[in-house]
Amino acid sequence: QVQLVESGGGLVQAGGSLRLSCAASGIFFPFYDMGWYRQTPGKQRELVAGITNGGSPNYGDSVKGRFTISRDNAKNTVYLQMNSLKPEDTAVYYCYARRGVQIDYWGQGTQVTVSS
Repeated sequence: QVQLVESGGGLVQAGGSLRLSCAASGIFFPFYDMGWYRQTPGKQRELVAGITNGGSPNYGDSVKGRFTISRDNAKNTVYLQMNSLKPEDTAVYYCYARRGVQIDYWGQGTQVTVSS
């Protein structure tokens, strides 16, 4: 059974930081591209950041320079370090795992709320 379990969400003031973690089980983690999307009510999911199985990162325009994605293949975990948080970063953050073009697996989501 495949599981992606996110943690690290919460409430933070604008300008603060949070680090999200996503622990994967049931997959051979080093084969997968990993990453994070986020979603707010009434909006489509937005790509936040991704990291290839080779370790190359990419970021959504709205988070470049503020967020950093990384992975630890020994721990089957992907991280999202979020700095200089803004109220518009408030969303549910979802971890994903992908082998090809389509996303294969999603996590259950973790809420991030940034107060002004």
